[in-house]
Amino acid sequence: MDLTTTYMGMELGSPLVPSASPLSRDIGNIRKMEDSGAGAVVLWSLFEEQIEHEAAAIEHYLHYGADRFAESLSYFPEAHEFRLGPDEYLKHLSEARAAVDIPVIASLNGVSSRGWTKYAKNMEDAGASAIELNVYFLPTNPEVAGADIEKAYLGVLEAVKSSVSIPVAMKLSPYFSSTAAMLKQLDEAGADGLVLFNRFYQPDIDVKDLAVSLTLALSLPFENRLPLRWIAITYGKVTASLAATTGLHTGEDAAKVLLAGADVAMFCSALLKNGVGALAGIRGELIRLMEQKGYNSVSEMKGVMSQQKCAEPGAFERANYIKALSSFGRTATIE
Repeated sequence: MDLTTTYMGMELGSPLVPSASPLSRDIGNIRKMEDSGAGAVVLWSLFEEQIEHEAAAIEHYLHYGADRFAESLSYFPEAHEFRLGPDEYLKHLSEARAAVDIPVIASLNGVSSRGWTKYAKNMEDAGASAIELNVYFLPTNPEVAGADIEKAYLGVLEAVKSSVSIPVAMKLSPYFSSTAAMLKQLDEAGADGLVLFNRFYQPDIDVKDLAVSLTLALSLPFENRLPLRWIAITYGKVTASLAATTGLHTGEDAAKVLLAGADVAMFCSALLKNGVGALAGIRGELIRLMEQKGYNSVSEMKGVMSQQKCAEPGAFERANYIKALSSFGRTATIE
Protein backbone atom coordinates (compact mmCIF):
# COMPACT_ATOMS: atom_id res chain seq x y z
CA MET A 1 0.00 0.00 0.00
CA ASP A 2 1.39 3.39 -1.02
CA LEU A 3 0.74 5.79 1.85
CA THR A 4 2.96 8.57 0.55
CA THR A 5 1.55 12.06 0.33
CA THR A 6 2.81 15.57 -0.33
CA TYR A 7 2.34 18.21 2.35
CA MET A 8 3.57 21.74 1.76
CA GLY A 9 5.98 20.42 -0.84
CA MET A 10 7.40 17.80 1.54
CA GLU A 11 7.20 14.16 0.51
CA LEU A 12 5.85 12.20 3.47
CA GLY A 13 5.81 8.45 3.84
CA SER A 14 2.42 8.60 5.56
CA PRO A 15 -0.50 11.04 5.81
CA LEU A 16 -0.70 10.52 9.59
CA VAL A 17 0.81 13.44 11.52
CA PRO A 18 0.81 13.92 15.30
CA SER A 19 -0.22 17.53 15.89
CA ALA A 20 1.16 19.93 18.48
CA SER A 21 0.90 18.46 21.99
CA PRO A 22 3.01 17.89 25.12
CA LEU A 23 3.83 14.42 23.79
CA SER A 24 6.49 15.91 21.55
CA ARG A 25 8.45 17.19 24.57
CA ASP A 26 10.07 13.76 24.79
CA ILE A 27 12.52 12.72 22.05
CA GLY A 28 11.65 9.10 22.76
CA ASN A 29 8.01 9.82 21.95
CA ILE A 30 9.00 11.46 18.68
CA ARG A 31 11.03 8.39 17.71
CA LYS A 32 8.08 6.18 18.61
CA MET A 33 5.79 8.36 16.47
CA GLU A 34 8.08 7.72 13.51
CA ASP A 35 8.23 3.99 14.25
CA SER A 36 4.43 3.85 14.54
CA GLY A 37 3.86 5.33 11.10
CA ALA A 38 3.91 9.10 11.42
CA GLY A 39 4.75 10.93 8.21
CA ALA A 40 5.85 14.04 10.13
CA VAL A 41 5.44 15.48 13.61
CA VAL A 42 4.42 18.92 14.82
CA LEU A 43 6.19 20.01 18.00
CA TRP A 44 4.24 21.62 20.83
CA SER A 45 3.80 25.36 20.47
CA LEU A 46 6.25 28.05 21.44
CA PHE A 47 3.94 30.76 22.72
CA GLU A 48 4.30 34.40 21.83
CA GLU A 49 4.10 35.17 25.54
CA GLN A 50 7.41 33.35 25.89
CA ILE A 51 9.13 35.45 23.26
CA GLU A 52 10.74 38.73 24.17
CA HIS A 53 8.71 41.45 22.52
CA GLU A 54 7.19 44.84 23.15
CA ALA A 55 4.96 44.66 26.21
CA ALA A 56 2.56 47.22 24.81
CA ALA A 57 1.80 45.12 21.76
CA ILE A 58 0.89 41.96 23.68
CA GLU A 59 -1.10 43.92 26.27
CA HIS A 60 -3.17 45.39 23.45
CA TYR A 61 -4.05 41.98 22.05
CA LEU A 62 -4.57 40.18 25.35
CA HIS A 63 -7.32 42.64 26.25
CA TYR A 64 -9.37 41.18 23.39
CA GLY A 65 -9.96 37.98 25.37
CA ALA A 66 -8.66 35.92 28.23
CA ASP A 67 -9.11 32.48 26.62
CA ARG A 68 -5.99 32.68 24.52
CA PHE A 69 -3.81 29.57 24.75
CA ALA A 70 -3.97 26.76 22.22
CA GLU A 71 -2.94 23.23 23.07
CA SER A 72 -3.79 23.39 26.76
CA LEU A 73 -4.64 26.04 29.30
CA SER A 74 -3.93 23.55 32.04
CA TYR A 75 -0.44 22.80 30.76
CA PHE A 76 0.44 26.49 30.45
CA PRO A 77 -1.65 28.36 33.03
CA GLU A 78 0.49 31.52 33.26
CA ALA A 79 3.29 32.97 31.17
CA HIS A 80 5.84 32.73 34.01
CA GLU A 81 5.06 29.03 34.48
CA PHE A 82 5.98 27.91 30.97
CA ARG A 83 8.29 24.95 31.32
CA LEU A 84 10.55 25.65 28.37
CA GLY A 85 11.54 29.01 26.99
CA PRO A 86 12.62 29.92 23.47
CA ASP A 87 16.25 28.77 23.84
CA GLU A 88 15.25 25.40 25.26
CA TYR A 89 12.63 25.01 22.53
CA LEU A 90 15.21 25.58 19.79
CA LYS A 91 17.59 23.11 21.42
CA HIS A 92 14.85 20.49 21.60
CA LEU A 93 13.89 21.16 17.99
CA SER A 94 17.47 20.60 16.86
CA GLU A 95 17.73 17.37 18.85
CA ALA A 96 14.40 16.11 17.49
CA ARG A 97 15.43 16.84 13.93
CA ALA A 98 18.63 14.85 14.42
CA ALA A 99 16.79 11.94 16.08
CA VAL A 100 14.34 11.09 13.28
CA ASP A 101 14.17 10.99 9.50
CA ILE A 102 10.66 12.38 9.20
CA PRO A 103 10.03 16.14 8.92
CA VAL A 104 9.79 18.00 12.21
CA ILE A 105 7.43 20.98 12.07
CA ALA A 106 7.89 23.77 14.59
CA SER A 107 4.83 25.55 15.99
CA LEU A 108 4.48 29.23 16.88
CA ASN A 109 1.42 30.29 18.83
CA GLY A 110 0.37 33.90 19.25
CA VAL A 111 -1.83 36.79 18.23
CA SER A 112 0.35 39.55 16.82
CA SER A 113 2.89 39.92 14.02
CA ARG A 114 5.53 41.25 16.43
CA GLY A 115 8.11 39.01 18.02
CA TRP A 116 7.49 36.15 15.59
CA THR A 117 9.87 36.88 12.76
CA LYS A 118 13.11 36.44 14.68
CA TYR A 119 12.10 33.12 16.21
CA ALA A 120 10.67 31.80 12.98
CA LYS A 121 14.12 32.31 11.49
CA ASN A 122 15.72 30.74 14.57
CA MET A 123 13.46 27.71 14.12
CA GLU A 124 14.55 27.38 10.52
CA ASP A 125 18.20 27.61 11.57
CA ALA A 126 17.60 24.96 14.26
CA GLY A 127 16.47 22.52 11.58
CA ALA A 128 12.69 22.90 11.39
CA SER A 129 11.31 21.34 8.21
CA ALA A 130 8.39 23.78 8.26
CA ILE A 131 6.59 26.15 10.62
CA GLU A 132 2.97 25.99 11.72
CA LEU A 133 1.57 29.37 12.79
CA ASN A 134 -1.16 28.83 15.34
CA VAL A 135 -2.93 32.19 15.53
CA TYR A 136 -5.04 31.48 18.58
CA PHE A 137 -7.15 34.56 18.98
CA LEU A 138 -10.67 34.88 20.34
CA PRO A 139 -11.95 38.35 19.34
CA THR A 140 -14.16 39.56 22.17
CA ASN A 141 -13.86 43.30 21.66
CA PRO A 142 -17.05 44.51 19.91
CA GLU A 143 -15.16 47.53 18.60
CA VAL A 144 -12.87 45.37 16.46
CA ALA A 145 -14.29 44.62 13.01
CA GLY A 146 -13.96 41.28 11.27
CA ALA A 147 -11.84 42.83 8.53
CA ASP A 148 -9.31 43.93 11.16
CA ILE A 149 -9.10 40.37 12.49
CA GLU A 150 -8.48 39.03 9.01
CA LYS A 151 -5.83 41.68 8.42
CA ALA A 152 -4.04 40.58 11.60
CA TYR A 153 -3.91 36.96 10.38
CA LEU A 154 -2.55 38.04 7.02
CA GLY A 155 0.01 40.27 8.73
CA VAL A 156 1.33 37.38 10.82
CA LEU A 157 1.63 35.17 7.74
CA GLU A 158 3.37 37.80 5.64
CA ALA A 159 5.81 38.68 8.43
CA VAL A 160 6.90 35.09 8.93
CA LYS A 161 6.95 34.20 5.23
CA SER A 162 9.31 37.12 4.58
CA SER A 163 11.80 35.86 7.15
CA VAL A 164 12.09 32.14 6.29
CA SER A 165 12.52 29.96 3.23
CA ILE A 166 10.87 26.81 4.65
CA PRO A 167 7.12 26.12 4.22
CA VAL A 168 4.68 27.95 6.49
CA ALA A 169 1.22 26.65 7.45
CA MET A 170 -1.60 28.59 9.09
CA LYS A 171 -3.60 26.80 11.79
CA LEU A 172 -6.97 28.52 11.93
CA SER A 173 -10.20 28.70 13.85
CA PRO A 174 -13.50 28.15 12.01
CA TYR A 175 -15.02 31.40 13.27
CA PHE A 176 -14.60 33.76 10.34
CA SER A 177 -17.56 35.57 8.83
CA SER A 178 -16.57 33.97 5.51
CA THR A 179 -14.33 30.98 6.04
CA ALA A 180 -14.00 30.25 2.33
CA ALA A 181 -12.92 33.81 1.56
CA MET A 182 -10.39 33.82 4.40
CA LEU A 183 -8.85 30.57 3.23
CA LYS A 184 -8.54 32.01 -0.26
CA GLN A 185 -6.89 35.19 1.06
CA LEU A 186 -4.33 33.20 3.03
CA ASP A 187 -3.66 30.99 0.04
CA GLU A 188 -3.08 34.03 -2.16
CA ALA A 189 -0.84 35.57 0.53
CA GLY A 190 1.48 32.58 0.27
CA ALA A 191 0.38 30.10 2.92
CA ASP A 192 1.92 26.73 2.05
CA GLY A 193 -0.58 24.88 4.21
CA LEU A 194 -3.97 25.42 5.86
CA VAL A 195 -4.62 23.45 9.05
CA LEU A 196 -8.35 23.14 9.77
CA PHE A 197 -9.18 23.73 12.59
CA ASN A 198 -7.82 25.03 15.83
CA ARG A 199 -9.83 23.97 18.85
CA PHE A 200 -10.79 26.58 21.43
CA TYR A 201 -10.68 25.39 25.00
CA GLN A 202 -13.76 26.80 26.70
CA PRO A 203 -13.79 27.81 30.36
CA ASP A 204 -16.48 26.39 32.60
CA ILE A 205 -18.04 27.71 35.83
CA ASP A 206 -17.69 25.89 39.11
CA VAL A 207 -21.03 26.63 40.75
CA LYS A 208 -19.93 25.30 44.12
CA ASP A 209 -16.87 27.54 44.43
CA LEU A 210 -18.13 30.33 42.15
CA ALA A 211 -14.94 30.17 40.14
CA VAL A 212 -14.00 29.86 36.50
CA SER A 213 -12.77 26.34 35.85
CA LEU A 214 -10.04 25.92 33.24
CA THR A 215 -10.11 22.21 32.45
CA LEU A 216 -8.86 20.42 29.38
CA ALA A 217 -11.39 18.24 27.55
CA LEU A 218 -10.05 16.03 24.80
CA SER A 219 -11.80 16.09 21.45
CA LEU A 220 -14.58 13.67 20.56
CA PRO A 221 -14.92 11.89 17.20
CA PHE A 222 -18.00 13.84 16.08
CA GLU A 223 -15.94 17.03 16.12
CA ASN A 224 -14.11 15.95 12.97
CA ARG A 225 -17.19 16.83 10.92
CA LEU A 226 -16.27 20.51 10.97
CA PRO A 227 -12.82 20.11 9.38
CA LEU A 228 -14.21 17.34 7.16
CA ARG A 229 -16.80 19.69 5.73
CA TRP A 230 -14.43 22.58 5.04
CA ILE A 231 -11.70 20.35 3.65
CA ALA A 232 -14.25 18.98 1.19
CA ILE A 233 -15.43 22.48 0.24
CA THR A 234 -11.90 23.92 -0.04
CA TYR A 235 -10.29 21.06 -1.98
CA GLY A 236 -9.35 22.10 -5.50
CA LYS A 237 -9.95 25.79 -4.82
CA VAL A 238 -6.59 26.62 -3.24
CA THR A 239 -3.03 25.66 -4.03
CA ALA A 240 -2.03 25.36 -0.36
CA SER A 241 -1.88 21.91 1.21
CA LEU A 242 -4.81 20.96 3.43
CA ALA A 243 -4.49 19.38 6.87
CA ALA A 244 -7.41 18.14 8.94
CA THR A 245 -7.23 18.33 12.72
CA THR A 246 -9.66 18.05 15.67
CA GLY A 247 -11.76 14.97 16.34
CA LEU A 248 -9.58 12.48 14.48
CA HIS A 249 -9.25 9.30 16.51
CA THR A 250 -9.23 6.30 14.15
CA GLY A 251 -8.03 5.06 10.79
CA GLU A 252 -11.57 5.54 9.52
CA ASP A 253 -11.41 9.21 10.55
CA ALA A 254 -8.18 9.54 8.58
CA ALA A 255 -9.79 7.89 5.56
CA LYS A 256 -12.72 10.30 5.71
CA VAL A 257 -10.63 13.45 5.64
CA LEU A 258 -8.38 12.07 2.91
CA LEU A 259 -11.44 11.28 0.81
CA ALA A 260 -12.61 14.84 1.45
CA GLY A 261 -9.31 16.15 0.08
CA ALA A 262 -6.87 16.48 2.98
CA ASP A 263 -3.18 15.90 2.32
CA VAL A 264 -2.59 14.86 5.93
CA ALA A 265 -4.67 13.81 8.93
CA MET A 266 -3.47 15.19 12.26
CA PHE A 267 -3.94 13.42 15.59
CA CYS A 268 -3.68 14.74 19.14
CA SER A 269 -6.38 13.64 21.60
CA ALA A 270 -6.24 10.00 20.47
CA LEU A 271 -2.52 9.89 21.24
CA LEU A 272 -2.87 11.77 24.53
CA LYS A 273 -5.53 9.28 25.58
CA ASN A 274 -4.14 6.02 24.21
CA GLY A 275 -0.42 6.68 23.89
CA VAL A 276 1.86 7.34 20.95
CA GLY A 277 1.83 3.66 19.99
CA ALA A 278 -1.85 3.95 19.08
CA LEU A 279 -0.73 5.51 15.81
CA ALA A 280 0.32 2.07 14.55
CA GLY A 281 -3.23 0.78 14.98
CA ILE A 282 -4.62 3.86 13.23
CA ARG A 283 -2.26 3.22 10.32
CA GLY A 284 -3.28 -0.44 10.12
CA GLU A 285 -6.98 0.44 10.08
CA LEU A 286 -6.43 3.00 7.33
CA ILE A 287 -4.65 0.42 5.19
CA ARG A 288 -7.43 -2.15 5.70
CA LEU A 289 -10.09 0.36 4.66
CA MET A 290 -8.11 1.32 1.57
CA GLU A 291 -7.76 -2.33 0.62
CA GLN A 292 -11.49 -2.90 1.07
CA LYS A 293 -12.29 -0.03 -1.28
CA GLY A 294 -9.68 -0.99 -3.84
CA TYR A 295 -7.36 1.97 -3.34
CA ASN A 296 -3.68 1.29 -3.91
CA SER A 297 -2.46 4.69 -2.78
CA VAL A 298 -3.42 7.81 -0.86
CA SER A 299 -3.28 9.81 -4.08
CA GLU A 300 -6.02 7.61 -5.60
CA MET A 301 -8.45 8.32 -2.77
CA LYS A 302 -7.62 11.96 -2.08
CA GLY A 303 -10.55 14.25 -2.87
CA VAL A 304 -12.86 11.49 -4.14
CA MET A 305 -15.57 12.73 -1.77
CA SER A 306 -14.78 16.45 -2.06
CA GLN A 307 -17.54 18.83 -2.99
CA GLN A 308 -16.18 19.00 -6.53
CA LYS A 309 -16.46 15.26 -7.08
CA CYS A 310 -19.28 14.26 -4.74
CA ALA A 311 -22.47 13.08 -6.40
CA GLU A 312 -24.41 15.21 -3.91
CA PRO A 313 -22.32 18.40 -3.46
CA GLY A 314 -25.22 20.12 -1.70
CA ALA A 315 -24.66 17.79 1.26
CA PHE A 316 -21.80 20.08 2.29
CA GLU A 317 -23.99 23.19 2.14
CA ARG A 318 -27.47 24.35 3.13
CA ALA A 319 -29.14 22.32 0.38
CA ASN A 320 -28.92 19.27 2.59
CA TYR A 321 -30.24 21.03 5.69
CA ILE A 322 -33.95 20.47 5.11
CA LYS A 323 -33.33 16.95 3.86
CA ALA A 324 -31.47 16.04 7.04
CA LEU A 325 -34.19 17.45 9.27
CA SER A 326 -37.00 15.87 7.33
CA SER A 327 -35.35 12.48 7.54
CA PHE A 328 -35.16 12.67 11.32
CA GLY A 329 -37.17 9.88 12.89
CA ARG A 330 -37.20 7.86 9.67
CA THR A 331 -33.70 7.11 8.45
CA ALA A 332 -31.42 9.49 10.34
CA THR A 333 -29.50 8.44 13.39
CA ILE A 334 -28.59 10.49 16.43
CA GLU A 335 -25.03 10.70 17.71
